[in-house]
Amino acid sequence: MCGFAGIFHYAREGGDLSHELLRRMGTVIRHRGPDDEGTYVSDCGRVGLSFRRLSIIDLSPAGHQPMATPDGRLWIVFNGEIYNHLALREELEAAGYSYRSRSDTETLLYAYRHWGEDFVQRLQGMFAIALWDADSDTLLLYRDRIGIKPLYFSMRDGTLLFGSEIKALLEYPGMRAEVSREALYHYFTYIHTPAPHTMFDGVFKLRAGHMARMQKGGRMDVRLYWDALGHREDFPYDDEAAVTERIRTLFREAVSKRMMSDVPFGVFLSGGIDSSANVAFMAGMMDRPVDTFTVAIRGQEDTNEFLWARRIAEQFGAAHHEVLIDDNGFLDLLPTIVHHQDEPLADPVCFPLYHVSKLARDNGTIVVQVGEGSDEQFAGYESYGRALRLLRLARGLRVVPRPLLAAVYAAMSPMLASRKVDYRQNVIRNAMEHEPVFWGNAIGFYEKEKRRAINLHAFPGGLPSSYTLAENAFLHAAREGYDEDLQRVVYWELKHRLAELLLMRVDKMTMATSIEARVPFLDHHMVEFSMNIPAALKLRGGTPKYILKQALRGILPDDIIDRKKIGFAGSGKTMLTPEIFKHARSLLLTARHDYYNSAYIRALLDEYEQRGINYTPQIWTLYNFELWHRWWIEGDRSF
Repeated sequence: MCGFAGIFHYAREGGDLSHELLRRMGTVIRHRGPDDEGTYVSDCGRVGLSFRRLSIIDLSPAGHQPMATPDGRLWIVFNGEIYNHLALREELEAAGYSYRSRSDTETLLYAYRHWGEDFVQRLQGMFAIALWDADSDTLLLYRDRIGIKPLYFSMRDGTLLFGSEIKALLEYPGMRAEVSREALYHYFTYIHTPAPHTMFDGVFKLRAGHMARMQKGGRMDVRLYWDALGHREDFPYDDEAAVTERIRTLFREAVSKRMMSDVPFGVFLSGGIDSSANVAFMAGMMDRPVDTFTVAIRGQEDTNEFLWARRIAEQFGAAHHEVLIDDNGFLDLLPTIVHHQDEPLADPVCFPLYHVSKLARDNGTIVVQVGEGSDEQFAGYESYGRALRLLRLARGLRVVPRPLLAAVYAAMSPMLASRKVDYRQNVIRNAMEHEPVFWGNAIGFYEKEKRRAINLHAFPGGLPSSYTLAENAFLHAAREGYDEDLQRVVYWELKHRLAELLLMRVDKMTMATSIEARVPFLDHHMVEFSMNIPAALKLRGGTPKYILKQALRGILPDDIIDRKKIGFAGSGKTMLTPEIFKHARSLLLTARHDYYNSAYIRALLDEYEQRGINYTPQIWTLYNFELWHRWWIEGDRSF
């Protein structure tokens, strides 16, 4: 696990390119790789690479990056892990390639030379890759299938900048931090910026499962090399026993692959079924206790899972570690969180996630397995059942005669004009107005609500509804033959919320403390299989994650499997304490920009404080943007 940055003057000569500049770009992401650093400037003077190393595989100097082939014609920087690199190495050695290290990085160089740019199809792992091919004057960028590792880029004045974090790109001379208003518009709905946008104008994310090719004097070509859809096997997907057995097999293999490490590794343990499954399978493969790490917030017993985590740790003989944090420390930690997020992630889980990551690092653990991705694949949230009901309701409303709809709409107008709009009202209103029907697990503002909360004059005209992004994903899934609503909802969550919010927070908070997080449930073989499991096995009788729970019976205790989902420590509702709300209110009411409808925001804050109306998602969304704006745009570090 590492961090990198780079420069490619693809359409001009004599741009800024020096080892000193590259070292600056690497220094600001030192947290991603405190063990080693390196830079490279090409003979042609147009390409530069910077690297920070967190040593995990082959701790020797032979794993140093940037790394080149012996002839110096291929150069690479790489962030991630390739879990099948030993199998690939065996193939490549048989083909005549001679290795100088034990690192998976060297395998990537030879894999590209041997199989061409589609070598990525052979990789099993998580990765962001930048590869310079001097023979063809081509720079290639790759992001892993699921989007576990981020990769950013910016093009301006004939120069391509790229890197693991945006802050590295901002070190380039002439780069200015400015707001992308299109990204901000969608952020208010999704509580993060949907790819390929970022909150920084002119800076983009490479989408999950995509690669980019840039040649001298040319334009950037971006293409999809993998999608979660279209991997249906000749398999009885409606056979509960067969599906259960396949899940066990795939997960066991996924956990085993992710135990590849030359440094200590462990598990983030909440006591829920996902993290507990990680512990159970790891314990069965190890000759020492699994190191487990748990966090809870003092005084918030409804989110405190210490007792459940302790039970799992004791049952499987883990070496257990705990940290109990005080939510009052949130304000002191804000500068660290905002800095490492790069762009706003309106998810309060970042706070406890940072603390549990630090706990692992302080105890000498460098690699952890985490439970992300299970809920999205197997419909683990109760809201998935709600989503299916809403989609059926929307289709029903669309066949109701227009005069009747108009009468209903008129009767509901006072309710629909209020600031507080719940998901049912939203669906009804959108259906009546013939707009896309939207559902999602992470919502700041619904579309109509958002357009009242923002200053529309501050945004470009003609911006499409943010819901269109979800609708396009639904339509694509339908075209690929996925005809169940749940399959389409899961596909949208995997492509969008999981990659750019949940996995992004894991990457940014673990890397802030210089540890690597691995995600067994998101092994791409598991994802390809789970996309074809019918809804009747994922949601049965209102039971979320039914088939996964069946697969884990006999491995985990029944009361762990069947207990109500709590979620990782800390939610906006529990963490928006009076002190934090006071801070949020102060910042929002003294905003130094024109993006908000200030009267609307003031009324929203007053109603939350005085009437107890739950505007927590909206406040967290606004608060996180305001923090980001002050830090990155205004340069105000005084909050």
